[in-house]
Amino acid sequence: MTTIILQGPNLNSDKANAIVQRTGGSLTKHTHHYKISRANNISAEQLAALRKIADFDINRLPKDFDPSQVKLLITDMDSTFISIECIDEIADFADLKPQVAAITESAMRGEIGFEASLSKRVALLTDLDTNALQKVYDERLTLNPGADLMLAALRDKGIKIALVSGGFTFFTNRLKERCQLDYTHANVLEEHNGKLTGKVVGNIVGGGAKEIFLRKICNELDIELNQAIAMGDGANDLMMMKSAGLSIAYHAKPTVQAQADITFNYCGLEGVLGMLDCE
Repeated sequence: MTTIILQGPNLNSDKANAIVQRTGGSLTKHTHHYKISRANNISAEQLAALRKIADFDINRLPKDFDPSQVKLLITDMDSTFISIECIDEIADFADLKPQVAAITESAMRGEIGFEASLSKRVALLTDLDTNALQKVYDERLTLNPGADLMLAALRDKGIKIALVSGGFTFFTNRLKERCQLDYTHANVLEEHNGKLTGKVVGNIVGGGAKEIFLRKICNELDIELNQAIAMGDGANDLMMMKSAGLSIAYHAKPTVQAQADITFNYCGLEGVLGMLDCE
């Protein structure tokens, strides 16, 4: 049996029926998505053709993915769980946002190494007042659409929630408390006398560290990697995404979308509910 999930704010019953006429199978309407069940597989080429004519997300669940066995969702923070790139917004208070944002974009596309790019960006913040971090959190940081629905559904199903970031603990710690997250991991910005030193404390949390964090949580929970969903938008998320049972590219860079099981380009974080077969 092949399962195809249709989601997005532009989706309606007419559009869903138009897709099922092309794919065959049975169509079921859920609160936040439509599900098509068909006996035969759908090829990557067929899926790509359907996506070209749709203004909503169309995804095929991997045959070996079992929603009922999911015990962990691990997600990137910047531009995935939240709507901003925190370091770019911090840099805005130093009048350096364009320079820092350009490096961030290049790193997320995988054009330059994440660890080197982060060191370069953090160095540009030397001597910036640390109160800029609180201003970013208070004035600019918002959860991406659908976050509350996703979190509620995960809690209802007893699925643990982890936030991992190449960003900073200043933000992940606050989000852990605010959103009642189970695990967080990020970089620590070094500061002295109320100013940033332009360095991070200890090893940088990059792609490899994210994947290690995923494995650490799975070991702690005594679950298999295939019982985890990993979601991200940048090249530094790919290692953990490839190790998880299901990978979701959230409004992601092309290189990430090309390697993910699932792509969200229209729906918000509530799209996760469709992957979990929620009503």
